[in-house]
Formats: sequence, C-alpha cells, structure tokens
Amino acid sequence: MKTSIATVSVGGTLDTKLEAIARAGFSAAEIFENDLLSSPLPALQIGALMRDLGLDCAMLQPFRDYEGMPGDLRDAALERMRRKFAVMDDLGTDLILLCSNCSPHSSGERQRLLDDLHLLGELAASHGKRIAYEALAWGRHVFDHRDAWALVRDLDHPAIGLTLDSFHSLARGVPSASIGDVRADKLFIVQLADAPMLEMDFLNWSRHFRCMPGQGDFALDEYGAALNKIGYQGYWSLEIFNDRFRATSAGQIARDGVRSLKAMHERARLRLGQLPAIPAPIDPDRFEFIEFAASHEEAEDFGRMFAALGFAPTARHRSKQVVRWQQGGINLVVNSEPEGLAHSFDIVHGGSVCAVGLAVPDQAGAIARSEALDVQRHEQTIQPGEWQIPSLRGVGGSLLYLVESQTSTQMWQDEFPITLDCPAPRTDLTVIDHVAQTMQYEEFLSWLLYYTSLFDFSKTPQLEIADPMGIVYSQAVESRSRAVRFTLNGSMAANALSSRFIQNYFGAGVQHVAFATQDIFAAAENARAAGLPMLEIGPNYYADIEARFALDPALVARMASLNLLYDRDGETEYFQFYSRAVAKRVFFEVVERRGYQAYGAANAQIRLTAQAAHRDPVGV
Repeated sequence: MKTSIATVSVGGTLDTKLEAIARAGFSAAEIFENDLLSSPLPALQIGALMRDLGLDCAMLQPFRDYEGMPGDLRDAALERMRRKFAVMDDLGTDLILLCSNCSPHSSGERQRLLDDLHLLGELAASHGKRIAYEALAWGRHVFDHRDAWALVRDLDHPAIGLTLDSFHSLARGVPSASIGDVRADKLFIVQLADAPMLEMDFLNWSRHFRCMPGQGDFALDEYGAALNKIGYQGYWSLEIFNDRFRATSAGQIARDGVRSLKAMHERARLRLGQLPAIPAPIDPDRFEFIEFAASHEEAEDFGRMFAALGFAPTARHRSKQVVRWQQGGINLVVNSEPEGLAHSFDIVHGGSVCAVGLAVPDQAGAIARSEALDVQRHEQTIQPGEWQIPSLRGVGGSLLYLVESQTSTQMWQDEFPITLDCPAPRTDLTVIDHVAQTMQYEEFLSWLLYYTSLFDFSKTPQLEIADPMGIVYSQAVESRSRAVRFTLNGSMAANALSSRFIQNYFGAGVQHVAFATQDIFAAAENARAAGLPMLEIGPNYYADIEARFALDPALVARMASLNLLYDRDGETEYFQFYSRAVAKRVFFEVVERRGYQAYGAANAQIRLTAQAAHRDPVGV
C-alpha cells in the first residue's frame, strides 16, 4: 500500500508538517495550496525538502472553478493552470487536483464540460502533467463520483483521470459498489476520510468534521474493498479537515494517519478474503487486572475502599511491595514500590490506576500487530525469575499489559506466592464490567483509533452528556463478547468534571472502574454496612423514575435508600451505584445488567450533578 496525506490534515507550518509526515512513515504528501502560499519557503525548496525527507509529492491541490465557465473566465483559469504547472515542476509532481465547479457562473451542459476538460487535458499533456478530476459533494453540476467518472470515461484523454474521495461519495450515500465501474488505470488518486453521521450541509460537514478511517461512521471497509477489487495500486491518501486535528500535535496526527490507513487496508483485504498483510486484531478474553500506583498511605485509602466493596488482600508479590486484592473474577493490584514506573506515576498523579491488564488468546499475535501499527512498547527491568509480561503505552502514559490467557493462573501463582492471612472476600462482585478513561477532548479520536485498530473492538455511537459545567463527550469501545469494555470521555468545557479531573490529575487517565454484580441490592447493602462512602442521589430522581418507568413504589423506596440509579431499554434493565472518589481522583461503580448492554447514559447527568456537590470551593 502506498500511503499519502494532504498537508491540510495536520497543524503547523508546511516544513514542520512535512517533517512529521515523514517521521510517521508516509510514502508521500499532497501539498495543499494554502499551505504552500503561506510558507516563506519557495516551492523549489519545499520540493527539495520533501526529497530529503524521502517523501514523494503525490499531488498539488486543489484547482477550482474551471470547467463550464464563460469563455473569458475559462481562459483566465487556463492561464492560472499554466502557472501551476511551473510550481508543480518545483515540487516534483505531475498531478494536480481539479475540483468540480461550484461557481454560479458555470454551465452544466455536458458537451461543454467535455470540451473544457479536453482542452485542459491537451494543455496538461503538452507540459507532461495530469489532471485528477473530483466530484465535490457540493459541486454545482457534478457532485456524484459516478457523473465525474462518466465524463472522464467518455473523454478518455490520457492526461485526465479521476479522483475518488470517500467523504464526497459516502456523505451523499453513493454506493461503494459503483467503484467497480471505474477503470483502475484512470483512477489517478484516492483520498480517504471518515466522518460522524451528521445532519448538516455538505460543505461545513466536510470542512470541520472529517476524521481518520475508523474514527467515524462511514462504511470505509466496504469502500476500501471496492478499491482493491478493481486492482487500484495508487496512493491511499488522507485528506482530513478537522479543527481538533489542527490544534493537536502534528506528529500524533500523522502517526494516527498511518495507523488508520493500515487498519483500513487490512479490513478491506479481509473483506475480500485476501491474505492479511499484518497480524489480525485480537479479541481479548477479559480484564485480567487493574493496577493502582499508591504510596503506603494511599494504599491504605484504597484498601478501605476495596474492603468495603468486598475485596480481600489475598497475596503479596514475591519481591516487591505489591499486594493482590481479589473478589470473584476480579484482580486489583496495589503497587507501593519505592521505585519504578508505578512510583513515578504516583509522584505525578497521586494514587491512581497506572496499568490495565488484558487477557488475550494470542499474546505474540497481539504484540506483532501492535508493532505493525507503531504502538509504543514499554520495556522495564525485571528481577530474576519474574515473568516478562509485554506492555504497551496507553492513555496518559499508563500501561496496557497483554497477559497470555492460557498461562494467567500460573503467572499469579509464580508472581504472588506469599499468601496473606485475611478473611475471605465477599461474593458480591463478579467481573470488571468496564473501565472509564478521561482524556483531553483533542485526544479523544486518537485513543478511539488506538483501541479499534489494535483490538477487534466495535464502537458505540458518541453521546453528549450534560455536566452541570458543560458538555462531556462519551463513547465506548467493546470486545465482541463485551467482556472488555472501555468508555472514553472528554470535554471542551474547562469546569466539567472530566476537565477538572485532567487538571487535578495532571493528564489523562482512568477516572472510574465499574464492577458487575448479580444482585445489586445485596451488593449495595453489604457495601453500605461495610462503610463504603456512597454517592448520594436526591429524592427528585426517584419520584421521576417511579412515574417514567411505572415502577413499584416499594422497589423505588428501596432503591432510594441505597442510592441506586436505574435505566431501562425495552425489556432490559440496568441498576448502578457509585462510590465517592478516593482523593478526588478515582471512584468506583457497581452495575447489574439484566440483559441491558448500554451504560446508563440517562443517569450520567444525575451522577455528575451529585459529584459536583463535592467539588472544592473556588480557589481551593
């Protein structure tokens, strides 16, 4: 696969954009005209820089307002194009993008369009250049790639070919199967972008909400499969207009771009039954453990919370100040080592989640895929006899451990051989239901791509949740069995709970962990009796759900006494309660799912408002 990206997709000056694009591993870049015009470097120097960086110039773009224009305006456009050919020589490319005309002065008469494109093709051929014609979704006369292809096909000029842009096609609902009618030799370049499904005009949708393949809602796997099926061998080039991306590190966006293209290309190949080019995504079996970094004092705070929830400290690490807490199929690890990553994590963030362990059926395959997608590994020194468990860099500098499912029992026995004399854990909680991670709003799509490209995860629709201080955006990624679920949360509102978490925590991280139970009432009663500091829910909520869901008043009264929240979807039900946060950083949730598979989004505002009551006064 030949990879490219338009320079408009990343932030910074043109030279820094190109450097980031090259470091990420792209084969080429499209030079966006506005980037070139605003650069202090002449085009000849930009072309030399690209060659020094090992980048081809895939294309100069865009050229506008040509075909169908009145004679004098068409002639002026031809003169502009002659000048662009000289710029293209300096850049080292023979290809320029021609957008379908949007001008109210243009004619849509088909023979006129063919004549103008022929004239342009003759001019381009005389200069050794090629024209890639694109149907803009908001084009005045040509806005469907099938119409653009019909013009290119019927003209059949060697210098005139087609550009396919996934946004322009999929935003208008053009079937990807129609790509099968395109001749691969006349498809000069493909531009790719995903996007969320929105009800808005095509121009603003395109200019502000495009995203990397896999971050939005478009059926890009099908689109990519159609490209492969016709034998297209040219550039898979990203053209992303997104305000968030331009405000984010150019290096991060460029790395995400390569990762998204590799993952999309792989899914497209698999869709056609072709052999994989990189290892397949892994479907994790379960959460194996959650690791907390904590000083000895913070470890006591977590211990009191864990004990109230029914956990018991069952074993100590063979050589480190690390304790294993258990209940049901849940493992919580508290790391109080005076050196190492957990200690550094605690110094920066305070007592908090520093790592998540996932049990995977093919550890080697998961690592090989992470390497193919350029996911950063973490290497650490281990003591003789300790297990070497591979780990990846995760959200906020935390670690994501990949534990071999088949050997996990032996791992625990070898690593935690010192049994602790303590009462047995309760049996209220069964497994980890989900882990909620909070991040900067600008990072949100990057971490979404991280999970969906690395693992065989699906994503839920993005939700907007009303915090008393602003809007929080939330989206979940889930394994096929839903045994592993992460919810991702971010906000642009400076005083929303998620933003305050990032400010106080000094970065992104795990904000809460949810545990599953088969009896929410028993779990809540036992936790309250054991002294769990629970989040208090006001009486108005219970009056509302009694009426809204026609619940038994006695049931609602019992729920109110235990601060339980409730949601229903059809015949399925969801019960949940929350603890207060440990040191205003990490809190815990207990859920009972009665066939319900969402996350109680209807209750999020209630929870956030209740948590806001415990917010520090201004200035504290």
